[in-house]
Amino acid sequence: MADASAITAVLGPTNTGKTHRAIERMLAHDSGMIGLPLRLLAREVYDRVTTRVGEARVALVTGEEKRVPRRPDYWVCTVEAMPIDLEVDFLAIDEIQLAGHDQRGHVFTERLLLSRGRRETWFLGADTMRPLMSELVPTAKLVQHPRLSRLASAGAGKLSRLPPRSAVVAFSTPQVYEIAERLRAQRGGAAVVLGALSPRTRNAQVAMFQSGEVDYLVATDAIGMGLNLDVRHVAFAALRKFDGRDVRDLDPAELAQIAGRAGRHLADGTFGTVAPLALPDGVAAAIEAHRFPPLRRLLWRSSELDRSSIDALLASLREPPRARSLKLVRDAEDTAALARLAEDPEIRARARGEAAVGLLWEVCRIPDFRKLLFESHVALLAEIYGQLSGPKAALDTDWMAARVAEIDDVGGDIDTLITRIASIRTWTYISNHARWVRDAAAWQDRTRAIEDRLSDALHERLVQRFVERGGGAARGGRSSGASRARAVASGGPRRAEAEEPVTLPEGHPFARIAALRALLAPGPAAPAPEDDLARWVESIVGAPHERFSVDAAGRIHGGDQLLGQLARGPALLLPDVRLAALEDVGPGARSRVLRRLVAFARDLVEELLGPLRSPEVRALPGAARGIVYQLEQGLGTAAAREAGEQIAELAPEDRALLKAHGIEVGERVIYVQQLLRRGALERRLALCAAWFDRGRVPACPAPGAVSVPAARGVDPRAYAAIGYPVFGTRAIRADVAERVHRALVSGEPAARLSSWMGCPAREAPRVAASLLG
Repeated sequence: MADASAITAVLGPTNTGKTHRAIERMLAHDSGMIGLPLRLLAREVYDRVTTRVGEARVALVTGEEKRVPRRPDYWVCTVEAMPIDLEVDFLAIDEIQLAGHDQRGHVFTERLLLSRGRRETWFLGADTMRPLMSELVPTAKLVQHPRLSRLASAGAGKLSRLPPRSAVVAFSTPQVYEIAERLRAQRGGAAVVLGALSPRTRNAQVAMFQSGEVDYLVATDAIGMGLNLDVRHVAFAALRKFDGRDVRDLDPAELAQIAGRAGRHLADGTFGTVAPLALPDGVAAAIEAHRFPPLRRLLWRSSELDRSSIDALLASLREPPRARSLKLVRDAEDTAALARLAEDPEIRARARGEAAVGLLWEVCRIPDFRKLLFESHVALLAEIYGQLSGPKAALDTDWMAARVAEIDDVGGDIDTLITRIASIRTWTYISNHARWVRDAAAWQDRTRAIEDRLSDALHERLVQRFVERGGGAARGGRSSGASRARAVASGGPRRAEAEEPVTLPEGHPFARIAALRALLAPGPAAPAPEDDLARWVESIVGAPHERFSVDAAGRIHGGDQLLGQLARGPALLLPDVRLAALEDVGPGARSRVLRRLVAFARDLVEELLGPLRSPEVRALPGAARGIVYQLEQGLGTAAAREAGEQIAELAPEDRALLKAHGIEVGERVIYVQQLLRRGALERRLALCAAWFDRGRVPACPAPGAVSVPAARGVDPRAYAAIGYPVFGTRAIRADVAERVHRALVSGEPAARLSSWMGCPAREAPRVAASLLG
């Protein structure tokens, strides 16, 4: 990355809009990348960015998921998975204070010291980074924004008296379970968020809380890192945690990171403890004032690794830092795995030479998602390296299939399912190394499908255990909410493949969903009503662009299902979407489907205007770029008289370049020939139907029509936007209008050109006069 980049450090408390500001700044550049601390947060930001610019321009890269379109402009990644050799105009790293984390800190420190955007770099994080930021990146401009809402201490309170919209935080899984069960007994139930949950399960649990199906959330510190939740109060049920090595007290800054989840945007929030626990003296005041001791040292590891031999690699990994403010990372998981594998004589014999040692290091960096016995993880790595360094240089398909098949089982309790999800994440990570497995894409689909099934089963178990299904209202719970949560977020019981569809009686918790599904998919392929609605939602959210279609009226379909309608947005090129017939779907599911359809709408515009947005066209000089801009705003058509200044400044070579890219600069009309084709015409009509007032949109011209009558009341700009600018009484296709204009200028009588214009002879003089005017 270039060193001339302007560097900004945006430091401050939670809920100051740091990530939002970084996203906006990234989108102001032609290209950008943002590194985030969590896979869950990366997906959340990806959803936000694709809603703005479409999925065709955005890549999502985490250890276990790579969604990379053909030509992305923006990259949303976990910090560890960032493709650091890729040059982009803007680069941001979120939660940069994690450079002080014992296990992951060295990665954040490396990004802090070495990663830069070509034009601009932002580091986002806590104010505790301020002194070290000034020392290590002295050219950085330090910026701070005030918290958008007030965060106040509410002291200690009984669990039974917690206010609605509360999150209770504990730091061990057994304690989370115990608190969630107490809330079920006392208040009707709670959603549960653990760091070990998959994104799919976490989303389903959070959707219950966000939509008001349950009023309480029980979580570990997994909620503390940037995930946006409608939490009004955070109650700590513990103040100590096991950090991987020891049980220790959380420091005030860590508590503040979690407490700051209370109150989002302009809504105030409170924090406290579950009685009889109390915060230490001075901690509550420090959290309210956002004042904490600064970080003194950051974790570090050399980025210049010597792969000539195992011993040389280990030595470079243990090289001490030169700055006193940096501390060598100890007990890093990948280094520990390498050291253990280096004791194996067979592996030492295989790992000779830079390529073989580099492969061994790649294998050692496979994360231990299971967090069981370290020896078990090392044994798996040894087996993987043995196969990859063997004559086939790939994993044995049968061996891998057997290991994956062991995990594909939705039976068992909550802890069993969590363990299986952790195990399948390992194989998803491995399958994302295309050189390691044959038919990597198929393996990625398979492991993701298994994780989805396990996630759905886990969500169902969590709802069964921690949400009251009857009588909850008597204790302040939501008896109907639990049933609806199960129906909306998780769906009904799975049916055997041989079973016939079941007709559900009125009043059954899935009956409304059944009616909805029948409405959305009336054809013979409609899913059975008791199928899992969450699966349907995920199929929409994860569907590629090609699975959707839009007609000339702006209706969006997914196969035979009507999903939504393009609606007027802030600009012609930025339509909004209205969902169709989804009133009975929970707010969480609705928002996810809406997000996907808005992203499709952005991709629709990007696809339509692709001829104007190629790298070659973007590189055109100033006057030509001005013409391209006008063409974009007119969906591929512009009036020549309105671009007179730019046309006058065009050099002959600029005209030639425009023509080479299919852009015709005529005397009356500038147009893109490719966008006059039938498919493009229908997409242009769909966008016009969303933007222009009802009744002011033209009807779709018949195939092959060179002109149509200019209907009274239809906005002439709408005709131009579909490639048929109005001249006199006719809306004439742009290329035909230019052809007729040239003939008229050369002296051809108007009466002879009526067939060219596609109009009766009596209209020809008026149309010709307008063309010559």
